[in-house]
Amino acid sequence: MLEPLVREYLAYLRIERGCSPLTSEAYGRDLAGYAAFLEGCGIAEPAGIDRAVLVDYEASLVEQGFAPTTVKRRVSVLKGFHRYLVREGYTSKNPADAVSLPKVPERLPDVLSIDEVGRMLDAHIDPSPTGLRDRALLEVLYGCGLRVSEAAGLDTGDVFMEEGFVRVLGKGSKERIAPIAGKAAECLSAYLAEARPPLSRKATKVKPADVSAVFLNARGGRLTRQSIHAIVAKAGTAIGREGLHPHTLRHSFATHMLEGGADLRVIQEMLGHSDISTTQIYTHIDRSHLQAEYVSAHPRAKR
Repeated sequence: MLEPLVREYLAYLRIERGCSPLTSEAYGRDLAGYAAFLEGCGIAEPAGIDRAVLVDYEASLVEQGFAPTTVKRRVSVLKGFHRYLVREGYTSKNPADAVSLPKVPERLPDVLSIDEVGRMLDAHIDPSPTGLRDRALLEVLYGCGLRVSEAAGLDTGDVFMEEGFVRVLGKGSKERIAPIAGKAAECLSAYLAEARPPLSRKATKVKPADVSAVFLNARGGRLTRQSIHAIVAKAGTAIGREGLHPHTLRHSFATHMLEGGADLRVIQEMLGHSDISTTQIYTHIDRSHLQAEYVSAHPRAKR
């Protein structure tokens, strides 16, 4: 049976590779689906897997209607799993080596315009503790380019307001420094001073790890990723952007930084991308911005 090998591989990712619990959970779901497929094929041992089986698995994902990005991620996960099986001696062959990652059509990330960001963040301010929290959360997501999990995981000890930065624990438990200034710093300071104390006093049954959370819910516990999604979606609805995702604020941060003249390497460091190619997607957005500026300004470019 492959389930024990999957569990062993996930433990290896957590302990030796430092993968976050969220990443480990995602890999576990993907590999559980893969193991179920193999079981349906009557395959219970790594030695019974060949390239044809993997091609059939990829085709089954496409037939089930999974998005190209999801198919690519799942194939990538099983490639890592098979490399591990060979390295640990569970099999002598790696059929995944002969399978290429599926190509994914390039899709530019969704971003808000600077005007939309301004309207969303400068909307009517709710002076209640949760209202001040929501404003600070939105400002920090956009002002620092944080992932939703990074915002949820922020602790008070990670905020260095006088020095002008927050310490962020990103993917793979990699730590980085994110600058904070202007409205983001102003709103976060106001929230920490005025709104967080009354929220923390409402805590009754709070996990020890949640006591130091920056962003608290109405019961004094750590704000969850699901709650952050709901707060961002509500803010988006207020400006006519239904289903606004927290990652859109991160994309907007990077795009507006690039349009404002920031160096791509600096943006890479701020976002916590390990590979510059991940950050380069924003150069396509920037070129679109430049083209729009050219068409609107050049006398011979107008139609």
